[in-house]
Amino acid sequence: MPLSSPPQSTLPAQAPDSTVRLAYEDLLTFVTDVFARCGLAEERAATAAEALCYGDLAGMSSHGVTNLTRLYLPLFEERRADPAAEPDRTVDLGAAVRLDARRALGLWAAADAMDLAVERAERHGVGLVSVHNATHLGCAGYHAARAAHRGMVGLVASNCGRQRIARPPGGRVTMLGTNPLAVAAPAGPRHPFVLDMSTTVVPTGRVRAAARAGRAVPEGWLTDETGLPVTDAAAFDRGEAYLGWLGGTPQTGAYKGYGLGLAVEVLAGLVSGSGLGPAPEALDGDGRPSGRDDDIGTLVAAIAPAMLRSPEDVASDADSLFGSLLACPPVDPASPVRYPGWTEGATADAHRADGVPVTAGQYRELGDVAGKFGLTAPAPLDGGLRR
Repeated sequence: MPLSSPPQSTLPAQAPDSTVRLAYEDLLTFVTDVFARCGLAEERAATAAEALCYGDLAGMSSHGVTNLTRLYLPLFEERRADPAAEPDRTVDLGAAVRLDARRALGLWAAADAMDLAVERAERHGVGLVSVHNATHLGCAGYHAARAAHRGMVGLVASNCGRQRIARPPGGRVTMLGTNPLAVAAPAGPRHPFVLDMSTTVVPTGRVRAAARAGRAVPEGWLTDETGLPVTDAAAFDRGEAYLGWLGGTPQTGAYKGYGLGLAVEVLAGLVSGSGLGPAPEALDGDGRPSGRDDDIGTLVAAIAPAMLRSPEDVASDADSLFGSLLACPPVDPASPVRYPGWTEGATADAHRADGVPVTAGQYRELGDVAGKFGLTAPAPLDGGLRR
């Protein structure tokens, strides 16, 4: 039954930081239905929805449903993603596979590639799937964690195809994307270890989220043409500011972030034969961000340590490793020591119990999507907005 945007009585004019809480299962069902209306098969739509909603569930809203209208629906509308694509294994060596994604939606296709890597690791101890002709995969950590949930170590590296956002240290022209890297592993009885990072100091989504909210960004996220700090988030999309690399300036370690970005380009782009950021055509740019994230390259790998030594010893060592970190005495008792993935896991537990928060603006966008596809937007758990 087609519905228009949510009623105004439910969504009165509020401050930009007002939020709505939605039941996770309701949000997941809604996004699944949207992807199905875009032409994805039911199982693939469900996987894509889970990958997208993972961002909101785990507290990384810049990579959650806010990208439904900003990124994924436009990919279908512009025919840059093919809902009917069937990825093709062009090379299969057993432990290593080269996969042509054929412009499949990366949200489900990357998960499928990781599942294939896990399957091969169960046979060979390691599974590697090198993907080209791919599209945006969402949170890399979601896909890496699929291996961790199967008792393995997961690795995901993804370049940005031919999209160029960041400049090499000392360079005048953008040459690389944010080039995310993720590693996940079981942590005994605890939330899995999940490192999910861009190799720039922040991903573009966090800068744009600040711009939409009218907030300044901290010094160190963006610089101007000469390398001076920029705190106006909107300057990034105006082409007046550039993302910095992890490590800050060349004097404080920017070459480490830049080097990691290049390492991802090698693993994801060079190995797979995908579009590359550093390419001759990049040199013809005016210095500002250029190109599109088409023909993304991705490397996913799964490692099964329990095939190399006793599964009991692996589990015991993982328990000791991450348990010791959590037991580290904190400087501030109110801020205990954690490891990457712990906070996200705890946040996901809380959001499953109490609802996933989305901003008032995002909820109105979901209402617009509901009207467009003839669906019912998820109802707020508390009947309205909260600050």
